[in-house]
Amino acid sequence: MPCWIGAVILPLSGLLLSLPARADVKARSCGEVRQAYGAKGFSLADIPYQEIAGEHLRICPQEYTCCTTEMEDKLSQQSKLEFENLVEETSHFVRTTFVSRHKKFDEFFRELLENAEKSLNDMFVRTYGMLYMQNSEVFQDLFTELKRYYTGGNVNLEEMLNDFWARLLERMFQLINPQYHFSEDYLECVSKYTDQLKPFGDVPRKLKIQVTRAFIAARTFVQGLTVGREVANRVSKVSPTPGCIRALMKMLYCPYCRGLPTVRPCNNYCLNVMKGCLANQADLDTEWNLFIDAMLLVAERLEGPFNIESVMDPIDVKISEAIMNMQENSMQVSAKVFQGCGQPKPAPALRSARSAPENFNTRFRPYNPEERPTTAAGTSLDRLVTDIKEKLKLSKKVWSTLPYTICKDESVTAGTSNDEECWNGHSKARYLPEIMNDGLTNQINNPEVDVDITRPDTFIRQQIMALRVMTNKLKNAYNGNDVNFQDTSDESSGSGSGSGCMDDVCPTEFEFVTTEAPAVDPDRREVDSSAAQLGHSLLSGSLVCIVLALQRLCR
Repeated sequence: MPCWIGAVILPLSGLLLSLPARADVKARSCGEVRQAYGAKGFSLADIPYQEIAGEHLRICPQEYTCCTTEMEDKLSQQSKLEFENLVEETSHFVRTTFVSRHKKFDEFFRELLENAEKSLNDMFVRTYGMLYMQNSEVFQDLFTELKRYYTGGNVNLEEMLNDFWARLLERMFQLINPQYHFSEDYLECVSKYTDQLKPFGDVPRKLKIQVTRAFIAARTFVQGLTVGREVANRVSKVSPTPGCIRALMKMLYCPYCRGLPTVRPCNNYCLNVMKGCLANQADLDTEWNLFIDAMLLVAERLEGPFNIESVMDPIDVKISEAIMNMQENSMQVSAKVFQGCGQPKPAPALRSARSAPENFNTRFRPYNPEERPTTAAGTSLDRLVTDIKEKLKLSKKVWSTLPYTICKDESVTAGTSNDEECWNGHSKARYLPEIMNDGLTNQINNPEVDVDITRPDTFIRQQIMALRVMTNKLKNAYNGNDVNFQDTSDESSGSGSGSGCMDDVCPTEFEFVTTEAPAVDPDRREVDSSAAQLGHSLLSGSLVCIVLALQRLCR
């Protein structure tokens, strides 16, 4: 009997000892996990109702778990997608800043050029009528080349402007001397005297300095907005490494497997995971900050001495002043050209008898500074620049602070004030490891993410190089120096255009220095000055007035 009783009691005792464990299994239901898992859009078919042994888990702790192998795989992919979305959402501000401001600046500059061309055309049609319209292609070509330069075309600003004034001199020289016939060779000789004779006064030199500075700054600034936009868009699309994905799964969804779906990661734990996953992005920060600083410097130039709006608004008036200078000095200019290029042949009688239209108006419309063009951007340049400067300053250090921005999101972590009741990667408790510093090399001892610090991300390094090149262009533009760009045909623009800045320093105010005209080439055939005087004396008093008015003609 005792033996029989002992045989009964022993199994009963074993049963009693096992009851607490069975009761514990029933207490650790997976009901909350099932609900949270289903809310993510996953099927509940494979999820257990109660915890099961976790030897099959590859990422989460291999203890009793609510996760099957299939669940761990799906949640691992879910953590990857959520991380990618977090980075994209967190960098949304900087991306939209560059996208929207590039659009506004580009609209503004393009419409400014269109309005300046239209203003000049309207003014000169009213002033000169048919005489202007017969020579309007000279001005159309000027604006065509300015637009082509702005869009990155292969245009040397200084050479283009020199060519404009030379062509204008050729056209006007014929108009003020209708009694002569000029061959192409003779007109080419005339154009060579543009710098020496200064028939348009100091306007061409001043305008060249102003235009080159303003266009170099404007084009480079918009190009900078383009580069910033492209870099931000590219860097915000992350491709996490396998080591990063494991760390993300462990941080975001291993609490599910442990039956703790409402427990969020500790803040410092999140920071180490994000610093490991975004190590290469953080390395972008140094070059990004230098790029932003260079953009801010050029923005200051656009507000001050390199303001393209202040250059283009009154360009019609400035060219008109140049034409009036030519009118006032026509006698002296003609005499010196005849001396240097030789006496031209008389024109046929019919041509020399031609006169200007009787309704030719020699008075220019006074320039009103308040008559500024209304652009699609709906604002003036200074207000646009002020706005973008504020946005640019906010985008500094955006890549190194990305982990902090993500981890302070209350939907991601438990926050800094709840460091005891948070997930530390193993259980609900305080996270003890120290926070890593920023950048790839500082992740060598990252306790959460396996990072190969010997293999920098080549894609990020390409973006760093793009920023470095752009920063160099911006620094050149700040000093008024032209920089090379490539248009759609991969042609680089001329690098010869300059601002007139001395020793890489541009004055706040424009300072102009007059250059003495070189002496006339002694080898040129000299012509008796009386011949030139005779040519002019043939004109009657009234014809002289008309001719002088013609000199104002825009070529």
